[in-house]
Amino acid sequence: MIFFKRNWPIAGIESAQAAIKLIVGGAALLALCTPAWAQQITMASTTSTEQSGLFGALLPDFKKATGIDIKVVALGTGQALDMARRGDADVLFVHDRAAEEKFVAEGFGVKRFPVMYNDFVLIGPKADPAKISGLNIVGALKNIRGSNASFISRGDKSGTHAAELRYWAEADLFKLPNQKGTGYRECGCGMGPALNIAASSGAYVLADRGTWLNFKNRADLTVLVEGDARLFNQYGVMVVNPAKHPHVKSQDAQRFVDWVISPAGQASIAAYKIGGEQVFFPNAAK
Repeated sequence: MIFFKRNWPIAGIESAQAAIKLIVGGAALLALCTPAWAQQITMASTTSTEQSGLFGALLPDFKKATGIDIKVVALGTGQALDMARRGDADVLFVHDRAAEEKFVAEGFGVKRFPVMYNDFVLIGPKADPAKISGLNIVGALKNIRGSNASFISRGDKSGTHAAELRYWAEADLFKLPNQKGTGYRECGCGMGPALNIAASSGAYVLADRGTWLNFKNRADLTVLVEGDARLFNQYGVMVVNPAKHPHVKSQDAQRFVDWVISPAGQASIAAYKIGGEQVFFPNAAK
């Protein structure tokens, strides 16, 4: 508290009053500005959205529109969902629809919204020792298993790993010893490291197209299987339920969901390209 002596000159009192007004005005201005600077939410997402470079383009557009920063924790989809179940994230942006719907049904998510899609591709050495080029995904995996060719699986409960396991199941290769072939190896790693291992060892690997397009260390790897309808890769977004975790910043998280499925957010997704090629295709309205 500031005390003034009664015998201060009038000019001194006026100067003091002016200083107080300046201090109060500055504090008010700081109070108005600080929340915009301090607003931040945590997003649990996939390595594919980060390593494709999408968030480097998408999140600055969101911040420009709302003033909200987003801290991204990039994990496999299964790990991202577990992180959200613990209440360590405010919003999810992942790609395993069955797991996402289970997450919402269990009460951990408010509502799931489709947001965009791309596709998976099966990549391998140009020499293609398993002779999979041009086959569908099931036929390709049968050839890889039959030839015991080297195959790198992420093995990390990610959306990509979940899709890969579905394809092995469709190929009916879970019933035999070494059902995926003796060349099958799990790295327990993200998409980028899995691609690096495949590049250095001449192995086959399933990848999302976005990360593949942004991947530089290709060695002699190339896309050998694509275009199969089963390779469709849908992404969803959802707010973590504050009824489960009251500390979740659900309002700001919902602002992100509302923005990313709006025409502005969808246009930002569509505008992201690598080498002139569109990487993700918005489909929130479909």
